[in-house]
Amino acid sequence: MNIRFLSSAAAVALMTTTASAEYTLHVIHINDLHSRIEPINRFDSTCSAEDNAEGKCFGGVARVATKINDLREELAGQNVIVLDAGDQYQGSLMYTTYKGDVEAEMMEKIGFDAMAVGNHEFDDGPEGLAKLADGVSFPVISGNLDLSSSNVLNGKVENHVVLEVGGERIGIVSALATDTVETSSPGANVIFQDEIESLSADVATLEAEGVDKIIALTHVGLPKDIAIAEAVEGLDAVVGGHSHTLFSNTEEGAEAYPRMVGDTPVVQAYAYSKYVGHLVLTFDDAGNVTSATGDTILLDASVQEDPEIVARVAELAGPIEEMKTRVVAETAEPIEGDRSVCRAMECPMGNLVADAMLDRVRDQGVTIAFQNGGGLRASIDAGEVTMGEVLTVLPFQNTLSTFQISGQGLIDALENGVSQVEDGAGRFPQVAGMRFVWDDEGEPGNRIRTVEVMDGDQWVQIDREQVYSVVTNNYVRNGGDGYSMFSTDGMNAYDYGPDLADVTAEYLAKVGPYTPYTDGRITQE
Repeated sequence: MNIRFLSSAAAVALMTTTASAEYTLHVIHINDLHSRIEPINRFDSTCSAEDNAEGKCFGGVARVATKINDLREELAGQNVIVLDAGDQYQGSLMYTTYKGDVEAEMMEKIGFDAMAVGNHEFDDGPEGLAKLADGVSFPVISGNLDLSSSNVLNGKVENHVVLEVGGERIGIVSALATDTVETSSPGANVIFQDEIESLSADVATLEAEGVDKIIALTHVGLPKDIAIAEAVEGLDAVVGGHSHTLFSNTEEGAEAYPRMVGDTPVVQAYAYSKYVGHLVLTFDDAGNVTSATGDTILLDASVQEDPEIVARVAELAGPIEEMKTRVVAETAEPIEGDRSVCRAMECPMGNLVADAMLDRVRDQGVTIAFQNGGGLRASIDAGEVTMGEVLTVLPFQNTLSTFQISGQGLIDALENGVSQVEDGAGRFPQVAGMRFVWDDEGEPGNRIRTVEVMDGDQWVQIDREQVYSVVTNNYVRNGGDGYSMFSTDGMNAYDYGPDLADVTAEYLAKVGPYTPYTDGRITQE
């Protein structure tokens, strides 16, 4: 349990406030930073030093630190907590190189009160999450994880935490998406429980202890957060992550901040260090929320970078600078790789990566390539392409995997790929050597309408009985993102090909200057 005490002067101020039978809590929050330790460009990739100097960049932990510290100063003497809704890990060379050490160091410098476990905290297995939990002084929580069988994690992650803020106890409960077993690598000894059932039980436990102000800090995505707000009695707010949803009261097309689900406010703050959220909750004397206001704050060039953190980040970046800045290719136009596109439809980045995979192994008789949209993590801007940019798009160190599977197995794989589009799931299939039509109004498992494969220079209907040779990445081939059919039904698998990022960089160099494109290989009815 993390107990946070205010100064005596702040306590006196609180006593004056509570005479009016109201209590105001400021919740400062981030989510899905994804190792964007350095500033990012408009494509959410690492920004060049030149662009940063010209004020064209956003975020980075030095700006996150400045904004959170500024808010603390502005709210001095008031009731403030700082929360992270998960996924500090994975997404840049800082994580690829240092495997979580940098993220933990920066979180300590910023100072959080609690963090929810994100699915990518398991990308290097339970050991990766254990390193984070051991490396920070604040609690890392997730209430729907049974870790009693894990000798690596047992005792390191709590179900919930109670923070004392201005003489009031604030309960923080948490849950992680149960499909983490498909999207990351928690291992067999991490047992997941239903998110809503687990949160309901933890809220009941806190209420039995007399805690009447309870916030859910979740990593489940907006649709599930809405379901949680509807179903879990006793929650005063949901502060979420996972779906990278932009909430804003000023940006067109964003969710309103907060989104009210009945009487429960739900918020997120996009991703990649670009925004900090500030939720203001006012409670009556009975612990009921009477007002929920606030907004996300864009961390653009107007937010000064913390100089101490800038210096430390530069020191950490030194050993990887040559790799980051090495020019490997050129592209004539920006290559669209935004998650909102690549997890829902054919996207230029998906075509690039699938084409690159197929090109590498075509001489082995492979005719079809499969890439999960969730494995594409950024766009690339026009002009010179550096290896750092390629690794930001493909940060997972996946290798090429080849295998054989029946046409029916490929249809089953496509059905899996389009089964959770409405949730923004990463399983959406980007393909090469294949084209398909799907219907988003069909029930999951019955959305694929037609599938064709290339036979010589002709498109032909897929043969359910025929065996096809396929290339994908080793994560998908081993069942990741719900592609269990590749693991169970795949034949003659080889998972140890070259790194996918290297394959993509070499393909870009081979065919460049590259012109991104879509050609209708994925069509929605």
